[in-house]
Parts: sequence; structure tokens; C-alpha cells
Amino acid sequence: MRIGLTGAGSTVDNVVRQAERAEADGFSSLWYPSQVLGDPLVAIALAGRTTSTIEFGTAVLQTYACHPVLQAGRAAAVAAAIGSGGRFTVGVGPSHQPVIESVLGMSYDRPGRHTDEYVQILAALLRGEAVSFDGDEFRVHAGPPASVDGAQIPVLVSALGPRLLRVAGEHAAGTILWMANATAIDQHVAPRIRQAAANAGRPEPRIVAGLPVAVHDDVAEARAVAATQFQIYGSLPNYQRILERGGLTGPADAAIVGNEASVAAQIGALFEAGATDIWAAPYPVGDDGSASRARTRALLQELANS
Repeated sequence: MRIGLTGAGSTVDNVVRQAERAEADGFSSLWYPSQVLGDPLVAIALAGRTTSTIEFGTAVLQTYACHPVLQAGRAAAVAAAIGSGGRFTVGVGPSHQPVIESVLGMSYDRPGRHTDEYVQILAALLRGEAVSFDGDEFRVHAGPPASVDGAQIPVLVSALGPRLLRVAGEHAAGTILWMANATAIDQHVAPRIRQAAANAGRPEPRIVAGLPVAVHDDVAEARAVAATQFQIYGSLPNYQRILERGGLTGPADAAIVGNEASVAAQIGALFEAGATDIWAAPYPVGDDGSASRARTRALLQELANS
């Protein structure tokens, strides 16, 4: 099973140690949120220099905060720094209206159109292609980054709705999800993105399913903790819609919780639904947070090596 973890660490040393341990323990990948070390690309460049096989990905880089030509150059520089060999994947997404409008002071009127054009430009540049693009959001005439030397850098899209799933299938290597359960993947994500890829003559897309995970015997307690820790996702329309697609009422219901057998079965169901990779975000439950994380990680490691 291709099982990865959330990339984390409050210091450079912590980031590097986590990556080295994850690789040694057989995990396939680490997926870095946008806030790690202030810039996940910095974290990946550092961790990539001390590892040799584990994949690194962003989950995700905000499109509005960085022009696609600049983003391509940054991504290419990181790939060159770690000697990519297919170990670096760029996950991008438009973020959310409160972040873009209230924090960045930018318009969020057309996130679908913006992301559609952004991904077309970024993916082409990271395939090593020159781009001549005149759209409604971007007008770009640029060659690929100099450091892209025949090695393509795949792009994943945080695609939850129909339009971005089409974009991900047509122009990118796949999608990286958050809060999508097996039902949402089986009935909504996989059929749409696979059809879009097939229509465009592209390879079978990756579907990276990200969810909170806690191995804990008291399911009610584990869901109560998840309800508090992940409550922000229940207030954002993009996640509300994907939760509804899965028949869920909130983030607590999306979390994968239970004893070892139950969690293993739920992870297996994600693969059966169409996920190609799992991005697990372990969270602690109970009085001993370290022991809780260790129990969850032990099961994930066993599955990753199975």
C-alpha cells in the first residue's frame, strides 16, 4: 500500500529527522501543508537532501499567492536540489475565500477559472514545455525553467468539485484530496477524474486521499477530539460539499478511527474506492498523546510495508 504521512516539524532539524525516519520505516511519501517552516518548498529541499527514496509533495501550495511561472521556477529549483528522480510532486489549489480575500486582499470571484488556467500553465512548464497562453486570468509567454532538464515534475490539484476534477484529469497527474471518504471517492471523485483523463488521452490519474487517522478503542472519544481539532474544515464551503458527497455531517465523521482492525479496513476501503495513495494525518487521542500517536503510526507503518 502506498501510505504517506503529513510532513511536519517546527524546526529544520525536526523536519529532517521526520523525513529520515519516515523513509527508514517504509512510508511512501510525506505531504507538506503550506505553513511548514513558513514555506513547504524549503522543508522539502532540506529533507530531500538527506533522503533518497521517499516522495515529497505539497498539500498544497496556494495558487493565488504565486504566479504560475514563478511557481514553476521554485518547483524546478527544489527538484534540482533533491535530485528528484520522480521524488517531488507539486500539489496546488486555490485555497478558500476567507484566506484569499481577508488575508491576501485579493478577489476570489472566479476560483474555478483561475485554477483551470493556472494548472494548464504550471503543468506544461513542469513538463518542460514552452507556454503561449492568453486567457481571462493569465497571459503567459514563457519557456520552461532552466533547471527542468528532461525530468517532468508532476502536478496534483486539490480538486473536490466537478470543474477542478475535470481540470486535474485533463491537465495534471491527478488530485490530492482532504476530507473525502471512500463514498465520495467512489461515487464522485474517481469517476469524474478518470473520465476526464481518458477523454484527454492521459494516463490513469493519481488520487491521493488525505484524512485524519487515530487508532483508538473508544470511537466516540476519537471523533469528539476530531470534531474539535478539525472543526475549521466544517466551516469552509469547499470541504462542506465534499463531506456532503460522502454522506457525512462534519469532519469528525470523516476521520478514520477505531482499533487496528477497523482502521486497517477503512484504509483498505479507500483503496478499493479508487484511491492510489493515502495521506494519513495521525492525531492524538486520550491522556497520553505520545502513546496514541505511536499506536497509530505503528499500524500505518505495518500497512505501508504490507
